[in-house]
Amino acid sequence: MKYTPKNLAGALIFIGTAWLLLGIIVSEALYPGYRVTRMVSDLGVGSTALFFNSAMVGFSLLILATACLLNKAGMNRWFVVPLGMTGIGALGVGIFPETLAVPHAISAITVFVCGSICALTAHRYFSGLWSLVSPALGIIALTATILLGAQVYCGLSAGGMERMIVYPLILWALGTGAYLMAQEPR
Repeated sequence: MKYTPKNLAGALIFIGTAWLLLGIIVSEALYPGYRVTRMVSDLGVGSTALFFNSAMVGFSLLILATACLLNKAGMNRWFVVPLGMTGIGALGVGIFPETLAVPHAISAITVFVCGSICALTAHRYFSGLWSLVSPALGIIALTATILLGAQVYCGLSAGGMERMIVYPLILWALGTGAYLMAQEPR
């Protein structure tokens, strides 16, 4: 069977996102005294730094490759550019730990905003139920980004509110990968 650039892009975004999710879960389990009320980026410093940061860098490289493949497939640039920026932001998160506050914060904000934009606008590029679910995940992530920035945590703590950004974006990326992999070659 011949696979299209969209099918391959779907596989890459799915693999990269699964790698990141497993990196987060394993790092949380191995980090001494870690609680989910702490920020996800805390995992990029200390005993789990190598594991978490390498998963973040691997994810970012696969997101960038996904953006390139989707561009080659003729996907709209209003989708491909924010996806590529999400990959660049994730690369920054993996390279600059939170101890380097300014570049880390710029990188994380880039991921949060550009990832949310991808999810929000996906209804223009995808069909079926995914065109409805995708923007809902984007709304959740973007709303949580605004609340986190305003330091309004709704009883979740800063780490909990950050997870209201990260987890919907992870779900979106996994779903988008599955959607793109399922596309029939023409």
